[in-house]
Amino acid sequence: MAEVATSAARRMLAAGAALLALATVLGAFGAHALQMRLSPERLRVYETAVRYHFFQALGLLALGLAARFLRGSLVSWSGALVLAGTLVFCGSLYALSAGAPRIIGAVTPLGGLALIAGWLLFAIAAWRG
Repeated sequence: MAEVATSAARRMLAAGAALLALATVLGAFGAHALQMRLSPERLRVYETAVRYHFFQALGLLALGLAARFLRGSLVSWSGALVLAGTLVFCGSLYALSAGAPRIIGAVTPLGGLALIAGWLLFAIAAWRG
């Protein structure tokens, strides 16, 4: 059981670090390459995606650290939901800012719901200890 928890913690830490690297690249790209190419509305959407991307990636690092101390599947599920939610939520916003059809925006709330569910599961896991 301890090895499973340690493995889950390592996966969350690696995913969080990779998401942080990607957020840094995309943030720099937006600041340098997209500033003059996107409309103000699309640039705001892009900046929202980058901001949420950074916060959720940092949160995933925190989940990975917490997973070393908290046992149980709730922590693993919370990490999976935060990762999936970040990819769906931020990914759909990035796509919209790049000119994807507005229908893509229909999946954005699903990503948000996954993020909320992931953080609530973590709250329950932390409460239970």
